[in-house]
Amino acid sequence: MHWSTSRTGDRRRHSAAAAYAALRGRVPGLGPSFFTKFLYFTGKAVPPANGPEPLILDRVLAWRMRSLAAAVGRETGHDPDGSIAAWVWRDRDWSPHRYQVYLSFLHAAAHQAASTDGWPSDASPDLLEYALFNAAW
Repeated sequence: MHWSTSRTGDRRRHSAAAAYAALRGRVPGLGPSFFTKFLYFTGKAVPPANGPEPLILDRVLAWRMRSLAAAVGRETGHDPDGSIAAWVWRDRDWSPHRYQVYLSFLHAAAHQAASTDGWPSDASPDLLEYALFNAAW
């Protein structure tokens, strides 16, 4: 399988988002939640050549992201009713772009959390993902 988002040498070639895009819709009956789990465990053995390491995005995590986005939207006034957050972080069928946004956000948030006293400084982003999944964050 070719892990590229384009045939023109896109710099995202061999990234977690490119692999997600390549798998999307290829196996009937298996959706994005499965592919992100597959990419997460595969990425532990063979990290992507470019971009952040893969993380799991499933309905639970999308719901947590929707809750966080809705809270920020209310606080800032940019999404007072949460309709944008609900559209962006819907329960299924996330685009490769949305998966990349998720990866970028969690990796940046994990880095920021690691710079505080309340989070292990050597923790990987999957610890934050786990905390988010279990609503401990």
